[in-house]
Amino acid sequence: MTPIVPRLHLERSLWRAGVKRVAGVDEVGVAPTCGAVVAAAVIMPPNCRPIPGVRDSKTLSAAQRERLEPLIRRRALAVGVGAASVAEIDRLNIYHATHLAMRRAIAHLGGHDHLLVDGLPIAGFEAQVGPYTAIVDGDATCYSIACASIVAKVVRDRMMARLARRHPGYGWERNQGYATREHRAAIRHLGLTPLHRRSFLALQRTLAGEQASFDLFAAGGSDRRAGPEALADGEPEAPLEVR
Repeated sequence: MTPIVPRLHLERSLWRAGVKRVAGVDEVGVAPTCGAVVAAAVIMPPNCRPIPGVRDSKTLSAAQRERLEPLIRRRALAVGVGAASVAEIDRLNIYHATHLAMRRAIAHLGGHDHLLVDGLPIAGFEAQVGPYTAIVDGDATCYSIACASIVAKVVRDRMMARLARRHPGYGWERNQGYATREHRAAIRHLGLTPLHRRSFLALQRTLAGEQASFDLFAAGGSDRRAGPEALADGEPEAPLEVR
């Protein structure tokens, strides 16, 4: 199937109305069982020409994303990146933590007039960030959101590759924290790290086969390490900017 090529029709309608700083916003890392959730916001200049090859990051290879990400940054008027840590995901839940990451990314833009946000409308979001339009499958159909999806994906993948060097054996450099067979087997064999999201039912199910009585919220548990590393290497509670 031929991938959908995102268009600039929404941005152009806003530009024609005098709305100049239009930002696309997207996130990555909602489904993984470990690591931060990362969001990006990208403002492209009015009347810009699309960068060839830009589309939903999920339809691109890692090499394609790595090639496109610096082009997006060079052509953009502004790029903001934000994250919500594992601690925040477990405390707030992934839904609210994702919106927190988005707000942090938007705050890094240095001002905007309108947002184009991937997904469904978010309760109370406009009061926090200003005017926005929610677009289901926006990363596939809207150019600015597709740009944001690529930036967010590259940032998070690099972060997980860095964390994989500190936590070898889980394959994060390949699976980015998703619950692949390799990752699930490593959790059963090695236990959890402080970077695993203990609030996720997937983790509880992964461990249930061999540790039916394991309490994911117990102090210490089967963690390999504890302490400040839970927020290390890309897991800050403050906004994140990784290049």
